[in-house]
Amino acid sequence: MHNNLTRIQNVFGFFTSVAFAVAAVIAVSVVLSAQSPSASLQLRNVQVVKGRPHYYSTKREEYAHVKFDLDADLSTLFNWNTKQIFAYITASYPSSDPSTIPRSEAIIWDAVIPATNAPAHPNTYIHPSLSQSNARPKTKADRLAAQKPYPPGKEPGILKLASQKPKYQINDVSGRIAERANATLTLHWNVQPWVGALVWDSRGTLGRWQGLRGGMAGFDFPALKGTEVKKEELRTETGGERNRGSPA
Repeated sequence: MHNNLTRIQNVFGFFTSVAFAVAAVIAVSVVLSAQSPSASLQLRNVQVVKGRPHYYSTKREEYAHVKFDLDADLSTLFNWNTKQIFAYITASYPSSDPSTIPRSEAIIWDAVIPATNAPAHPNTYIHPSLSQSNARPKTKADRLAAQKPYPPGKEPGILKLASQKPKYQINDVSGRIAERANATLTLHWNVQPWVGALVWDSRGTLGRWQGLRGGMAGFDFPALKGTEVKKEELRTETGGERNRGSPA
């Protein structure tokens, strides 16, 4: 006759086995969800100046300030197992010695795009139609809707940024970045599921998952500018994505 402790252990073992099996099925089943992400990424403006790119910088060096436009549809990346998407834009450019040093890459902007049932994050992307609204919520339903990063009827994953300032400046280990050619802005993302493995962006097609269409923009870093550039033009935007894109 089994004692109570043995029975509890058997029940717990059966429960964990079932939970693991269900989680594995959920994680694998996402391959059945079709994906077709698309994006249009355009450079709006880039300036190279000399100064201290960060408040903790100990020396003056060249750094770049990049503004861009982004119109992306990542809504098909959301399925029953998507908790949130970490989207980010990188700027890659040739190193000071391309023959021996590989291309450098720096993140200039990032944001968290949560699913409708996922908790908010300080870095959550806010849909433009909400960020431009100054109306105060009157009812409980309005207050609950105001806590969501997307308005009712809007699918998560629609990104619209117009003349967006960067979150991070670009500076090189050499201290010089002016007049470098063949630089590229690229949209990336990382799908973070409730259970299962992380999935990174891809431009290739795998089964029902189509690669990203668009989401790249080439440019050259201009010559170094002097004191004619105003400090207001070099500001960055961080936290709570209060963007200026037009509502969709």
